[in-house]
Amino acid sequence: MKASDKYMLNKKLQIIEVSAKLIHSKGYEKTSIQDILQAAQIGKGQFYYYFSSKQDLGIAVVDYCFEKWNQRVIKDILESEADPKAKIEKMLECAIDVHTKNGSKCGCFFGNLAVELSEHSEIFREKTNKVFESWISHLEIVLDELMRKETLPLSCDSHTLAQSIVAMLEGGIMLMKNRQDIAALVIVSNVIKKMVCI
Repeated sequence: MKASDKYMLNKKLQIIEVSAKLIHSKGYEKTSIQDILQAAQIGKGQFYYYFSSKQDLGIAVVDYCFEKWNQRVIKDILESEADPKAKIEKMLECAIDVHTKNGSKCGCFFGNLAVELSEHSEIFREKTNKVFESWISHLEIVLDELMRKETLPLSCDSHTLAQSIVAMLEGGIMLMKNRQDIAALVIVSNVIKKMVCI
């Protein structure tokens, strides 16, 4: 790869990373192109060299964040060789750790976008829905494995339970963000542990 090509890829990635932080903190609609230009220290011409529009950038940001989340949660945890209880416990610990590092303020990147844009943008609705459906389907596999080994104190099927756990975590993250207190998410995590006998 030429040095100039490498520079362009690095610059594009830098713009995406800066934009991801802004959108996570301020929301998509309230993040202006001017905010991005200032944070990335680029001009308008450079922005439009890499992205045709704010929506084009927004899609790139969601894809970038999905890849990072997919590696951290799906590949490193839910698809690991650990036993099912350890996978669920690690998933919960990961959520608490990530939001503790964010000061309990920003919330879930995908949950925020889903609330903000699902009603108004089909492309963003589909993108965020893909994240949640992937999470649910991979968690369902883990729960199936757990249910083969022992009886849980709940009579629902693994898909319903997986969807409920994801909904509980997202709700806990929303309460945490509103209160700016990680305790709200910790409480939900402890309830989920009891549900799956951890």
